Amino acid sequence: MEAVVEEIVAPEDLEKFGRKYKAELEKGSVSKNTKFEYAWCLIRSKSSTDIKTGIELLDDLIHKGTKDDQRDYLFYLAVGNYKLKVKMQNGLVGMAIVGGIGLGVAGLAGLIGLAVAKKAGTEPN
Repeated sequence: MEAVVEEIVAPEDLEKFGRKYKAELEKGSVSKNTKFEYAWCLIRSKSSTDIKTGIELLDDLIHKGTKDDQRDYLFYLAVGNYKLKVKMQNGLVGMAIVGGIGLGVAGLAGLIGLAVAKKAGTEPN
């Protein structure tokens, strides 16, 4: 899980998927797959602006996907929000999830909680 959070996108991948997304956007319709690929590249960027844009794209996708898709998008949204440090509060991460929770999301939530606790100096024994 930690590797997912720390992964940085290769600049050439960000550029490649950005071109693909913009080309489809110019044609008037962006596929779900293209939007996701570009969002995931943006989430893995070093730039806070890119990460925020990736979060916005995923937020749009989460409202249109199947339950399985929504679970996946939620995972990647959590990664993006963690990277922006907007979901940290007293060593706990709050996520409102409608329906079931995937093990990946549960694992990520635990990882985030431990990372926050370490930074606060309150790591559990």
